Amino acid sequence: MSPCAWAWGVEGHRLVAELAERQLNPKAAAEVQRLLAAEPGATMGSVASWADEHRTHLDGPWHYVNLPENAQCRYEAARDCRGGNCVVGAIEREAAVLASNAPDEERLRALKYLIHFVGDVHQPLHAGYGEDKGGNTYQIQAYGGGSNLHWLWDTGLITHWPGGERALKQDAGALASKVDLTGTPASWAEESCRIVASPGFYPPSRRLEDDYLKKANPVLPHRIAQAAGRLAALLNHEIGR
Repeated sequence: MSPCAWAWGVEGHRLVAELAERQLNPKAAAEVQRLLAAEPGATMGSVASWADEHRTHLDGPWHYVNLPENAQCRYEAARDCRGGNCVVGAIEREAAVLASNAPDEERLRALKYLIHFVGDVHQPLHAGYGEDKGGNTYQIQAYGGGSNLHWLWDTGLITHWPGGERALKQDAGALASKVDLTGTPASWAEESCRIVASPGFYPPSRRLEDDYLKKANPVLPHRIAQAAGRLAALLNHEIGR
């Protein structure tokens, strides 16, 4: 995947974090606030893109996982996440650090990674195919210009949401009670892959048309709601018990 491909973009990651913050239990919320206090003024929303801002060639693979097209969206750690170098392995690893007795500096870094990576794994193309670099090489025409499918799902659909970011936050927030909080990072990645593998996800016309938006628009707030709910559930489990 291209190192310039940020999942959900700044806006999407902030939405996930802010919606998750609402769903923390009191103990988890207090611990999150205590850790973030090391950076005055920091909130879950403000640090949601920290992992992109400090991204290196070493941790770049932690933002995504590539599943083979012939794997029917079944994740296998030995094949798809060697050495834990994928988004699934990164979530599992950072959750363990956050729940540990490690120094607060390490636990804060783990918290910031988790806020970001749980968002990443719910962006469909962050569990897509290596052949097209998660949609980065699939060129399309959208919103009056040329771009690629990955950009469309990272940023384009969000910044052009009817009513703007506030409306998208309301739409995703309204779905909170419908989110299945079960599963694992691996199953969340498989969900994203199945979206990518669904008929018509890659627009054959290479253009963003109304029919595509009719299918994509229900998916976007649902994935944001799922990311937020599952991030909150993960934090509640690791630091809220």
